[in-house]
Amino acid sequence: MKKSHTIIAVAAMLFLITAILITSFQLAAYGDPEYKFYEKEHAKYNVTEDLGMEMPEVMDVTEHMMAYLIGEEEELSVITDVDGKNQDFFNEQDRAHMADVKNLFLGGLDVRTACLIIFLILMALLAFRKADLKRLIPKAYTAGLGLFLVIVVLLGLLFASDFTKYFTIFHEIFFTNDLWLFDPATDYMIRMLPEGFFYDMTMRIGAVFIGSLAAIWIVLRVWRTVTAKMDAKKDKDDK
Repeated sequence: MKKSHTIIAVAAMLFLITAILITSFQLAAYGDPEYKFYEKEHAKYNVTEDLGMEMPEVMDVTEHMMAYLIGEEEELSVITDVDGKNQDFFNEQDRAHMADVKNLFLGGLDVRTACLIIFLILMALLAFRKADLKRLIPKAYTAGLGLFLVIVVLLGLLFASDFTKYFTIFHEIFFTNDLWLFDPATDYMIRMLPEGFFYDMTMRIGAVFIGSLAAIWIVLRVWRTVTAKMDAKKDKDDK
């Protein structure tokens, strides 16, 4: 097995795993078309009481917000009854911050597309160079998985040790302003999405991500085992 083939294959797997991570985020956030996860979170953190709203109204706001973040709605504005008043649920700070979040999310989807394209190009290069894909891909995926999971585990331990601290650092890295700092007294959105919600969502993304990686690993190992047996049988028949 050529060293250059191994390097190319591991690089391809890292791009694939990155694409799977972004997809895991999308599936965790949008995988349930009825947003039952959000409804459970709203109930768990007593959001209706904090907002003075009924659950159907809170879910209506949630659905509009999620549609906005994925680009299905142009404006983030929902007139509803909140805190005993009929008003727009979102204020100007909410809209400015969520515009940043929307750009970050949609940009992430573009990064996923780029990762998948690079992955396919590298795989085509390996095929063109007649690499032994049956042996190479499972090993390269395992190697890439090991590298990536070391990073994920370290990040997971950091967030688990002090979620608030590293949640703040995350925002400071990805946002160039302080619009993400909300006052629960005046900003309804932070009451609807308390810190506990983001912790639970992080765990949900992690579960989808690790489950997806494990499923692919199992498929590749089965593929490797089956093809190895077929090759052995072929060699035996040829003798």
